[in-house]
Amino acid sequence: MERSVDRLWPSQNFSQTPYWAFRDDDLYREEGERLFRGPHWNYLCVEAEIPEAGDYVVGYVGETQVVINRLEDGGIAAFINSCAHRGAQLVRNLRGRSLSHTCAYHQWCFDLDGTLLGVPQQRGVKGCGGMPKDFDKAAHGLQRLRVTSYKGLVFGTFSAETVPFQDYVGPKLIEQIDRIFDRPIKLLGYYRQRVEANWKLYLENVKDPYHAGLLHLFHVTFGIYRPTMSGKVMMDDTHGNSVLRTADIDENQAEVNAVYADSAKYRPDYKLRDASLFDVEPDYPDRVTNMIMTIFPNLMLGQVANTFQIRHVRPKGRREFELYWTYFGFADDDDAAIEGKLRQSNFVGPAGYISLEDGEAGRLVQNGVEARPDGDCSTVEMGGLGPIEDQDTLSTEIAVRGFWQHYTRSMGIPCAGDAE
Repeated sequence: MERSVDRLWPSQNFSQTPYWAFRDDDLYREEGERLFRGPHWNYLCVEAEIPEAGDYVVGYVGETQVVINRLEDGGIAAFINSCAHRGAQLVRNLRGRSLSHTCAYHQWCFDLDGTLLGVPQQRGVKGCGGMPKDFDKAAHGLQRLRVTSYKGLVFGTFSAETVPFQDYVGPKLIEQIDRIFDRPIKLLGYYRQRVEANWKLYLENVKDPYHAGLLHLFHVTFGIYRPTMSGKVMMDDTHGNSVLRTADIDENQAEVNAVYADSAKYRPDYKLRDASLFDVEPDYPDRVTNMIMTIFPNLMLGQVANTFQIRHVRPKGRREFELYWTYFGFADDDDAAIEGKLRQSNFVGPAGYISLEDGEAGRLVQNGVEARPDGDCSTVEMGGLGPIEDQDTLSTEIAVRGFWQHYTRSMGIPCAGDAE
């Protein structure tokens, strides 16, 4: 395939997405450098996963595995999970507690912040061998990331140029993060799911309210999401970060019937055998039924009914990604509140009543575009071709256009018709 630097984005208004964006091997490799090692904040974990000194979890920045540690002074450090000696994987468990990390290969030992503590046989054996006399342990630590934390969400970057996190996401997203993370959280569990599709197809999916009322029968039938609800799409100034919100207010049943008159996706005759799925007291009085926030390049914070989750997209090659779900409640939840959140966690996740279809949708698109000619593009016109700006409708793809606008800028891909 051609190199990504030879590509031109087909439209300046981002109403078309070229299919080579999902199948160009060189482009995928360049994403690793420009997005995941570039001036962007990448999600690492939540602080609740590493509450005590020595606690660690293993995460990913792109395809790079990193270790995130709670330091003895309460701070947080993160480094690439690769020994500074010969590159071996250093930490082999997904999570745990240790006050140092020792490589299994040659027993080099590192502090929690990645500093090299000890080298076996550094001075040789019986006066022979060993490291050079000027060997400096301070110069052979692990490769660290810059780390920041906001409301217990931990992010890392390899770049010294990444702006402060609150500037990176902008005030609209900060307001929504503050709404959800208004108190300490309590971890409830994890799901992991492999999807045979390019990672960016999932970003398109979660930024697309248009599909939600058409693909997901459960969403529509049981009133979690319908285009007739009160809804809006909001973006930051870069248009790469966005929020989709719906609330069950101002909805008219006659409008619902009209919108779904010729569709099998709305089935008012369907009933739940276990109605307790919806017998859950909401945490917030604003009647929000669905909220999906995306932080560029590959993080989603979500609320569906009264279940709360973090979704991290982890690329595993050009046409495969892992979707890593972290479910949480709140530290002050009583047993009934926790049980309700766990019950409603069945809505989402790999086999969720709602989310089940999303992974398959991405796979179908990937399969469909693999053999399309290089000049072929998708159509991204729902919501109009005007400026990329916030919209008070759910019949829109405006945030998808915004994502691709920010993506091309970040990747240095010019648009056809740009001034030379």
